[in-house]
Amino acid sequence: MMDDDTSGWYGADSATFGDRLAAAREAAEMTQGELAKRLGVKLSTLRGWENDLSEPRANRLQMLSGLLSVSLSWLLTGEGDGVQAPGEGADLPGDVMAILAELRELRTDLDAKVDRLGVLEKRLRTKLKEDAG
Repeated sequence: MMDDDTSGWYGADSATFGDRLAAAREAAEMTQGELAKRLGVKLSTLRGWENDLSEPRANRLQMLSGLLSVSLSWLLTGEGDGVQAPGEGADLPGDVMAILAELRELRTDLDAKVDRLGVLEKRLRTKLKEDAG
């Protein structure tokens, strides 16, 4: 685990809690089943966390942080002691690094579009409600 600034790759604008949880689990070389067993939760529960369908309670967050050797802050926000971003510490060819950079950029763009979609959906629901009432 490292103390370097990985907030760019795993930061709140680039990754979700589930992304960081999965990355930390993989860096710890644990399967989902192994981690679920060590936490005392069902495999489906852990999968829900990694897929951002649900979030763990505070006591499980503390356990996750300890078991995966990452800071609680990093798990929640991507800032603090976490895992290396893909490609860091490894000699990857330039074209692979370019692909990783493009994927990161696309993810950021997609997140912004999803946020915009939510705003438009809310405006539409409000307008339809006003027109019906």
